[in-house]
Amino acid sequence: MLENLTQSFGRVLDRFRGPGKLSPEEIQAALRDVRRALLEADVHFKVAKEFTNRVAEKLEGEAKLGRGIQGSQQAIHTFHQELSRLMHSKEASLPANPGHPMVLLLAGLQGAGKTTTAAKLALWLRKRKNSKVLLAACDLQRPAAVDQLVTLGKQLDLPVYSETPGPGVTPEGVAQRALEQAKTQRYDAVILDSAGRLHIDDELMGEIQAVSKAASPDATYLVLDSMTGQDAVESAQRFNDTLELYGLILTKMDGDARGGAALSVREISGKPISFLGTGEKPGDLEEFDSDRLAGRILDMGDIVGLVEGAQDALQEEQETKDYSKMMEGKLTMADLLDQFRMLKKMGSMKKVLGMMPGMGKMSGLLDSMDDRQFSRIEAIVLSMTPKERLHPELLDGSRRKRIARGCGQEVSAVNQLLRSFQDMQKQMKSMGKMMKSGRSKKRLLQQFGRPGSMPNFPGAPKGR
Repeated sequence: MLENLTQSFGRVLDRFRGPGKLSPEEIQAALRDVRRALLEADVHFKVAKEFTNRVAEKLEGEAKLGRGIQGSQQAIHTFHQELSRLMHSKEASLPANPGHPMVLLLAGLQGAGKTTTAAKLALWLRKRKNSKVLLAACDLQRPAAVDQLVTLGKQLDLPVYSETPGPGVTPEGVAQRALEQAKTQRYDAVILDSAGRLHIDDELMGEIQAVSKAASPDATYLVLDSMTGQDAVESAQRFNDTLELYGLILTKMDGDARGGAALSVREISGKPISFLGTGEKPGDLEEFDSDRLAGRILDMGDIVGLVEGAQDALQEEQETKDYSKMMEGKLTMADLLDQFRMLKKMGSMKKVLGMMPGMGKMSGLLDSMDDRQFSRIEAIVLSMTPKERLHPELLDGSRRKRIARGCGQEVSAVNQLLRSFQDMQKQMKSMGKMMKSGRSKKRLLQQFGRPGSMPNFPGAPKGR
């Protein structure tokens, strides 16, 4: 997510490392690089200028107070604080006092991902809010749009209200009848998927306004393609002039394009970011959190998001199994195998490891990651006897050679997995203690953002 921007910030933050204080001239030189990085990421020039001015003022103020900038801690804190402030909003992601059912209308240009986002949002509501959700196919303009939403509904076991496009069938009529069905069948929420165009025009706005008038939505979200940069910001401004927007949903945040929309759109449009689309899978939608996104941009990782994803995967895998021993550092190799199978459910290895602190400096490592490494780990563990999986301390030299022969890999790969297993035991034990003691997510980031905190896995290039 925003890899290019993360790498640019990383290079700038390296300039703040060192034992001595930085002069105002050195601070300004580093911030010129920050401004350039933001502009290259397609961040609006006014936003980039104001952001760097605020950071400069804070850093120079710290220097004048005699606190200095020791290492990069003060710089990271200031950058994180200002990035979060740039994107932060007090508005909740969902309307506070919705009607029943809650009516959510999605608007946006063609290609932004409205239909897919509608299904993702319905799934999110079902998982996170335990809501009974009805999808309504109100996009009668784009060929196969109705079929796409119906297909997604079948795949995710989500009900869809749809009508065959034809004479007398209008988007606002579909919206009205969907709402009537939702009320009759006691749905908690209705999500209306509206039509889009390649460009904003009067016909598009008139159609969406008609749907909005017919359904009286509790919230209208604008779905924006984050990879379009400042074009997304301009779209937000124009839609907001016509519709009463509640919030924004940024899609394709997993792309490696400029992605400056995430930093610009809140400041320029005045509308909050409510959700982020972070991948192609149905579960790749998350509630927006400015602190967490700022942490990802600064390569501090997203341990909170990683834990949330793991919790979802665990629930799908085996709700009744007791995983408390994992957090007590009592993993066995059989447990490790279960965990890697769980990671498969969370998404690609690149996505999962990208949420770990410090991975921005390992872009080459992430690019080389592929899910075949899960298979290699699985092969090593399955070559062990059941007793060895429960008691890995039994694995002496001769046993490791036998395991390597059995899975067709080098002994060094077996040794590497065992070392990683020991590292993971220590980390999980530490995380378990911190979670039990109610430590903050900031403390988690500090704990797991230290050099060497991430284990290496067989087949992965050395990144430490």
